[in-house]
Amino acid sequence: MSIPLKFRLLLWYLNNKEGTKIFNMSPEEARQSVSGISSRAEMLIEYKAILLNRIFDYQIKGRNGIIPIRIYQAGTKPNPATILFFHGGGFVLNDLDSHDKICRRIARDNEAVVIAVDYRLAPEFKFPAGVYDAYDATQWAAKHPEIHGGDPDKLIVMGDSAGGNFATVVCQIAKETAEINIRKQVLIYPCTDGRLQSPSIARLEDGYLLTKKIMQWFLDHYRSHPDDIFHPYMSPLLAEDFSNLPPAFVLTAQYDPLKDEGTKYAEQLKAGGTQVYFKEYRGMIHGFIGMPRLSRIVLDAYSDIRSFLSD
Repeated sequence: MSIPLKFRLLLWYLNNKEGTKIFNMSPEEARQSVSGISSRAEMLIEYKAILLNRIFDYQIKGRNGIIPIRIYQAGTKPNPATILFFHGGGFVLNDLDSHDKICRRIARDNEAVVIAVDYRLAPEFKFPAGVYDAYDATQWAAKHPEIHGGDPDKLIVMGDSAGGNFATVVCQIAKETAEINIRKQVLIYPCTDGRLQSPSIARLEDGYLLTKKIMQWFLDHYRSHPDDIFHPYMSPLLAEDFSNLPPAFVLTAQYDPLKDEGTKYAEQLKAGGTQVYFKEYRGMIHGFIGMPRLSRIVLDAYSDIRSFLSD
């Protein structure tokens, strides 16, 4: 399947806009540029914000300081699932606002409490700072249902791209420490291999929103040491043990450079005995989950997530 017309037009616009070449920028310049482009494009790629019962910002204490979070309460359903959401952005970009509409839709669709985590970004805070923020927030959610209103026995981790990386690692740490019980994991086009060696990266290295140059730029800012790319907390695909992990839904996109490593991670989970639902969304590009105006396929993905979590 080819890329739908609206996505092709978006790619044409972005590929010809100087502000998207963030690998030539400082992190702060890149954040400002991406935020500006996203603000201008939002009306074209997203619908109006979904209204929920209650949304509020909160601060929790992690091992290394305060972690801002945003809590989305969809309604009054008793004992709703608690979904920890970790946003994408290459470990360098984005925040609670960049993924606000995504979190609203996830909360509404699943009648759940969604806790979006504003983890620390690189290069100000390098690997593994953000990973531990993600885990500490998940641990907090398991212990404080009186604040967020979700069921701590229905704990789910979810993230897109770099956030999908964090979701996989949070599950690994939870298994190692046996401190919390995660029921399911939803990995939306996750990055799982910091070596940047998968065939899809070479095949789709330029022209599809996420490029190899941008990925290398992210990696260079995120890692503390060159050998960090071999650590399973950065490259969960390199973990030694894939057993006893929560059931997973792994979503990939046909024209995403991260496609192959997401597929491989799903295969590793299956080989380790984990229940896995895997789906590649044909015609889609990296970041498609935030672009529901451009194709009905995006809303189908949200529906698939809902089906996975309702089982």
